[in-house]
Amino acid sequence: MRRTPLSTPFRKIHGAGNDFVLLNGADQDTGRDWHDIAVRLCARRTGIGADGLVVSTLISSAPPVLEVSCFNADGSIATMCGNALRCSAWAAAEDFGFDTMTLVMAGVEHEATVTREAVAITAEVGAVDMRVVESVWGGRPFWFDSAHTGTEHVVAVVNDVDGLDAEACGRLMRHHPKLAPLGANVNFVESIDRQTLKIRTYERGVEAETLSCGSGAVAAVVIAGRRGLVTAGPVAVHNRAGTPLTVAPHADRPAKSYWVAGPVTLAYEGVIS
Repeated sequence: MRRTPLSTPFRKIHGAGNDFVLLNGADQDTGRDWHDIAVRLCARRTGIGADGLVVSTLISSAPPVLEVSCFNADGSIATMCGNALRCSAWAAAEDFGFDTMTLVMAGVEHEATVTREAVAITAEVGAVDMRVVESVWGGRPFWFDSAHTGTEHVVAVVNDVDGLDAEACGRLMRHHPKLAPLGANVNFVESIDRQTLKIRTYERGVEAETLSCGSGAVAAVVIAGRRGLVTAGPVAVHNRAGTPLTVAPHADRPAKSYWVAGPVTLAYEGVIS
């Protein structure tokens, strides 16, 4: 297996608990086998440990544009990862001084803004389908709705999100035949009030429950809106990390695009030898 170059600097960074190994793409060999590198670096016990590997490359300074690639912990490519984009925007602000920029992931452009309080990016909303899959867990029926927010998500609205075995139920649902062949990220959402949701997410590619999911938070708000559970304004989506994300419709295209905002934290910097 081809390894990353000797003395490759990296950041360990997380967006509301969703953690990544972040590399500067300008320093990387484009011929790398990122699948194997992601699996090796993201391993919790034998690597750095992360939900994904992110490679961010500056392709234009005026206007600021970066290309961002995200590889899940299992080595698969993520077509959309809101927290990976937010972490990349934070790093670009630190490295280049940008406070607004365009981030391109899997060919899709995302707006990004960075302030001292939060990092926000846009997520595009595609097909939304209600009641696509019914499942029974622990003798309780669940209806899952689907929302494409750059990647596949299903959402079940439940009465007590903390009382669920989200890991086991999510793993089962992620491979449901009706979601084949790609499967989906699986979200369990509880409505607290018309401006507040609680969420737990089982992420495809990580193959585990994660502390936070940006595109999942957007999917939750979209589905909760369709069900009349939340207002059209900003919604706080509380996750397992205890650091909520805020989701709000884009002013220029409220039906098609949402802002998702929240904290980004640098855990540490190091060198891959």
